[in-house]
Amino acid sequence: MIKIAITDDHPLLLEGLKNILSQQENFTVAGCYSSASELFKGLESQILDVLLLDINLSDGNSIDLIKPILKKYPDTQIIMLSVHNEFAVINSTLEEGAMGYIQKNALVTEIISGIQTILKGERFLCPQTKKIVEMKTNSGLNAVPKLTRREKEILIEASLGLTTVQIADKLCISPHTVESHRKNLIVKFKTSNLSTAIKLAMEYGLVRP
Repeated sequence: MIKIAITDDHPLLLEGLKNILSQQENFTVAGCYSSASELFKGLESQILDVLLLDINLSDGNSIDLIKPILKKYPDTQIIMLSVHNEFAVINSTLEEGAMGYIQKNALVTEIISGIQTILKGERFLCPQTKKIVEMKTNSGLNAVPKLTRREKEILIEASLGLTTVQIADKLCISPHTVESHRKNLIVKFKTSNLSTAIKLAMEYGLVRP
């Protein structure tokens, strides 16, 4: 039997996928988790063949979870489930080691096909995702920027409308340090201003106010 686990913070989607996959021959749903912390706890007690992993969880961004999971459980294959259709997000998950990427509005048959495909050692992209990858131009981000803890803090405070001086006071750092981080964020997101960087960070699920 192929052991599958599903991690998603939407209860209806979680239950729906569980019911559908459980009806497939040779598939067994070994666990359902609504957060990253629940997932890691569950992984300690079982060996999985496939993990269906939502990108945006209540306690973290799953892009950052891929490598730690694969390092500790190298025999587990990961398929990302997502509402994101940005090339940067898709490419980041694949670079981190995910074997598949499926949009949440994909057909059930595509999810089943994706599981069967990655178990053969082949990468799987649903048709929508494949089209996005094939149409990628040289403009825009190629991957979701990796942010430091401090950069995330500054993005959150800036998104709330705080000025450089206010952020510096709140985080107990100098205004010069805040400005340096702001400039680095603009460069990382390839934008001309911090407002656009904040918007992209929110879209990618990197920060939550």
